[in-house]
Amino acid sequence: MDKICDFLRENGVEYEKYEHTAVFTMEEMYRLGLPNEDRVAKNLFLRDDKKRAYYLVSVRGDRTVNLKELRSKLGSRPLSFASEEELNALLSVGKGAVTPLAALTNPNVILVLDGFFMGGLIGAHPMRNTATLFLSADKLAELAQKNGNTVFVI
Repeated sequence: MDKICDFLRENGVEYEKYEHTAVFTMEEMYRLGLPNEDRVAKNLFLRDDKKRAYYLVSVRGDRTVNLKELRSKLGSRPLSFASEEELNALLSVGKGAVTPLAALTNPNVILVLDGFFMGGLIGAHPMRNTATLFLSADKLAELAQKNGNTVFVI
């Protein structure tokens, strides 16, 4: 967590941090009663069927993701969930701690952001699920692009 917070500060990205108990679901997140809870992202780590492209998808917490629709929007091959081993190897996070900030650790991961967040805040774990950072979604997208990540806003 300290590395990602330092990285954000070094790149001029302001954030507000809230420490909390470990959470693994959006329902647990909502029970925390954090401010801006509607801005907390639900995150999915997906891959195409050939394991050539990996996608970190961050959507508003109350949304469901239709993988066929998403595939169409991204112009990708068929999508499925990446394994926990792939998650650890490519993003260095465990299950329950998936975060759009992890894309900053691997420029080969494609970041997909829900358009709902753009122009406002996004709430994301700082590489562990015992804290949440609120930061500008636009700054996150800009930083990811500078990092070499492809970024889609859907």
